[in-house]
Amino acid sequence: MEFKLLPDVSGQASNDIEFKSILVVDDDHLLADALQWILADQCFLVDVAHDGEEALQKIEANEFDTIICDVMMPKLRGDELFRLAIEARPSLGDRFIFITGFAADPQLKLFLSTTGAKCLHKPFLIKTLIDCVKQLLG
Repeated sequence: MEFKLLPDVSGQASNDIEFKSILVVDDDHLLADALQWILADQCFLVDVAHDGEEALQKIEANEFDTIICDVMMPKLRGDELFRLAIEARPSLGDRFIFITGFAADPQLKLFLSTTGAKCLHKPFLIKTLIDCVKQLLG
């Protein structure tokens, strides 16, 4: 019986898997943690921030493909975070998905209409969020 040595291809990346990174920003710790687990189960790399200031620090230090962000938060509201985040990383301008329980707020409606950002109203279906993320990431 004759054996042939095959070339070593272990160092070659033929089928690289690219994971997309998401930052979930919500002051509701239970919701943020649940979204982290759900999105990680969908093969996304997920980080969490519990207020706008913490989120801004993470955005300045890391590259994220998408930001899922509550609107009403302590320290820095979601709309304020959006403006500061796109100053730091302009590529995030069309990468935000807002989640809110304050859909009727006139200030929020104006903000969303001027930015064109996506928004899901709490409570939302998890499938809707996942579909929205996948659509945004193309």
